[in-house]
Amino acid sequence: MIKLYFCTSPNVYKVSIALEEMELKYQLIAVDLSKGHHRDPAIVPGAKTGKLPVIIDENPADGGAPIAIFESGAILQYLAEKTASFLSANLRQRTATMQWLFWQMGGLGPIGGQAGHFHFYAPKVDPTVDYTYPSNRYFNMWASLWRVLESQLATHEYIAGDYSIADMACFPWISYMPPREGLEHFPNVCRWREAVAARPAVQAAYQKGAHLDTGYGQNEKGATMFPWEGLLQHVITV
Repeated sequence: MIKLYFCTSPNVYKVSIALEEMELKYQLIAVDLSKGHHRDPAIVPGAKTGKLPVIIDENPADGGAPIAIFESGAILQYLAEKTASFLSANLRQRTATMQWLFWQMGGLGPIGGQAGHFHFYAPKVDPTVDYTYPSNRYFNMWASLWRVLESQLATHEYIAGDYSIADMACFPWISYMPPREGLEHFPNVCRWREAVAARPAVQAAYQKGAHLDTGYGQNEKGATMFPWEGLLQHVITV
């Protein structure tokens, strides 16, 4: 059994998608961010950074004691190696997958988070500040990342060729927030996103997550709101 300490964020949904795709037995443990439970090692064992996701594999391949793993990219690699799935043993295919996984971890996720932060969250903290520059900066970088992905998907059905942990890593972030230019400029990304969203495992991951209370609420428009560093940030859901 694998325990996934869960909240409804893009980084955590990567892992729940992988668990569904790999048909692993797992338990979702809701973590209430509004109460700071993600920072309490007594509630989330192994949460050395105070962030989610964290998993505990009670049956690791070496037969030893349960192992706790943090960082979504490391978790995806671990699960792929555990199940020998969605990460090819072929040198070139594996390298391509890992490149795009690290691209997501180093770019797509952090930049998407910053763009969302300055667009949705910062103005609520201090509406007297002009956030035009940081908002434009990160939305321009966000669009650039979408263009990179659009180019890659023009010649590949999935990001690294075959469906892999790279797709699982990128999908929740691409679903998080569209670029300002509009989706019509990214037909290949949209085609890919629809294909991934149609996968039964992806649908199951989101359906199971939606039923858990992790300290999130709804704003007046029905959009999901969640506490981030003790405050509220807007998230565009799938």
